[in-house]
Amino acid sequence: MSGIGVVLNPRSRRNSRDPRAAKRIARILGDNGILREARSIDELYRIAEDFQRLKIDVLGISGGDGTNHVTITGFINVYGGSALPQLAFLRGGTMNTVANSVGIRRGKPEGLLGRLIRDYAERATRPLVNVERHVMRIGEHYGFLFGTGVVHGFLAEYYRGGDPTPLVAAKTLARGVGSTLVRGEMIRRMAQPFRGSVLFADGSQWEKRDFLAVAAGTIDQIGLGFRPFYRYAERPQSFHMLGITASPMGFVRELPRIWRAEPMRAGKTLEATSHRAIIESADGTMRYMIDGDLHETRGELEMTVGPRVKIVVGS
Repeated sequence: MSGIGVVLNPRSRRNSRDPRAAKRIARILGDNGILREARSIDELYRIAEDFQRLKIDVLGISGGDGTNHVTITGFINVYGGSALPQLAFLRGGTMNTVANSVGIRRGKPEGLLGRLIRDYAERATRPLVNVERHVMRIGEHYGFLFGTGVVHGFLAEYYRGGDPTPLVAAKTLARGVGSTLVRGEMIRRMAQPFRGSVLFADGSQWEKRDFLAVAAGTIDQIGLGFRPFYRYAERPQSFHMLGITASPMGFVRELPRIWRAEPMRAGKTLEATSHRAIIESADGTMRYMIDGDLHETRGELEMTVGPRVKIVVGS
């Protein structure tokens, strides 16, 4: 068979608060596809194997950015060199930066799934519209966004603030800016520098130094509408990487430019587009973010461009 297969993460923050979400999704999906709940990585791999055997055309993911990147990682590992199904991000989580960046309309998972079912049924006369983006392979994970330093620190503070929502994220940013102005304790927590180096595929290198952040993306946005990776599509099969060297105050002054997808002023950041980078932390510990999920590892971290995926945005 072909059709729509939906993976729902019952442990995502939004779905865990709404235990009836799976039943509503199943009712809307009906005979138009298959719904599976992934409560563990092992379950996710079994689901991917089933969907590959059934030749699913569209993979719907009900979760936020974190669920998306974990699901994509599992499916890439199972599918191997075979192309993934088209991806439909159903916004079932609290962070939906990737969906925002590629132009997926806002709405609840049930509404987005209903529209997807209608569009899929009419695909013979109105083909599904998708956009294509590369994912990055970051260590053993795949995702669209990466960040150390203040990027990791901001998210750690955001999750510390209670139930994470876009409003909490905006308030965390506002508090961080205010703390920067008065040199408060919060910004000292958020903006602990990343000391390390970056080696690129062409042999160029960012020498060991303190960075406010090293960050990269294969989409332009990083959250709350800020678009630092405006060069993400400049070269085929590459990501846009920033090594931010500004002080916290200097970075705050650059936020309007980042919002407008403009380059930061001279002396504030290093930039590169590449298909491969090796990041090494001076103290041997890497604390970083992938699509909103926080990770920590020892030793150097290799980043490469991963597969190009198709993301459904309409019909």
